[in-house]
Amino acid sequence: MSNTLIDTSQYQAQLDEKIARMQSTFSEFNAPELEVFPSPDKHYRMRAEFRVWHEGDDLYYIMFNQETKQKYRVDQFPQASRIINDLMPLLVDAIKPIESLRRKLFQVDFLSTMSGEVLVSMLYHRQLDEEWEANARTLKQRLNDEGFNLNLIGRARKQKIILDRDYVLEKLTVDGRPLTYQQIENSFTQPNGKVAEKMLEWAVDCTQESTGDLLELYCGNGNFSLALADNFDRVLATELAKPSVESAQFNIAINKIENVQIIRMSAEEFTEAMEGKREFRRLQQAGVDLKSYNCNTIFVDPPRSGMDEGTCRMVQGYDRILYISCNPETLKENLAILSETHTISRFALFDQFPYTHHMEAGVLLERK
Repeated sequence: MSNTLIDTSQYQAQLDEKIARMQSTFSEFNAPELEVFPSPDKHYRMRAEFRVWHEGDDLYYIMFNQETKQKYRVDQFPQASRIINDLMPLLVDAIKPIESLRRKLFQVDFLSTMSGEVLVSMLYHRQLDEEWEANARTLKQRLNDEGFNLNLIGRARKQKIILDRDYVLEKLTVDGRPLTYQQIENSFTQPNGKVAEKMLEWAVDCTQESTGDLLELYCGNGNFSLALADNFDRVLATELAKPSVESAQFNIAINKIENVQIIRMSAEEFTEAMEGKREFRRLQQAGVDLKSYNCNTIFVDPPRSGMDEGTCRMVQGYDRILYISCNPETLKENLAILSETHTISRFALFDQFPYTHHMEAGVLLERK
């Protein structure tokens, strides 16, 4: 049986430890009182990935202990959403007796939503054929007949079979306002749906009564761009990953938001464009005139590596900086530069990843 059970009675203690660590890490910056946004203590992860173990006629999910590398069986995973937990046993039981579905299956990925959709990706060490597709369609129909809103993907080397969509539509509620987000398989999404809503509400609250336009770097699928659009005249957002840019365009259209413009550029390229060091045909083709924007607020949500020094220096040129970070260490390095010109006026901890050492932070900086 699974030994992935979590002790929910320890949730507050682990959160208290994170609060103390966050306060200690940033004590030198004279930050205001830390705003803390807890997670549900179970069923908080909207996605999960499991390896598949074959043992004679049996088939079951496994995970690996990160410290010992020992594998262990997983029948239920209380960290994951209720939909994932409901689906896990039904899926594996349906696969077991069907040779074309089970043969050389080595991993199953689940992506679910709070709005009730789920996408299952089945990964194989062999090429998939028409027999696989026919049986997978039957499997999909059987599970949907049992009440799921499910799509399936089969993956093998240089092969991807989609039945019938490779994305889910998540609906997040931000201050009572529903927003719909396309979340594509294998693309980045916030894993903790409830905490994602709290992050969006916090960012909206930080930028109430803003003037001018918003510049956003690393916008992903437009997660923050769409929620923040009402607080600004216009939003100009950059993202390098092509699937994320396409999702962002989809999300702008489905939410009928008319003041957000997404451009496909890295933060470093955008810095060069802003400083006039390079001209980019992409900007001309998209009809973007950087000089026409009046951006005095900038929003950044960089990868774990944080921002390079050049981007930090560019970001210092804005009156207000809203910074979401998934890595306190690189946030601290960036704040050492940003605090030369700005002071921290809001400081938040979002418990995106309960029962782990990972911490998500939010910082609002305003020019001194």
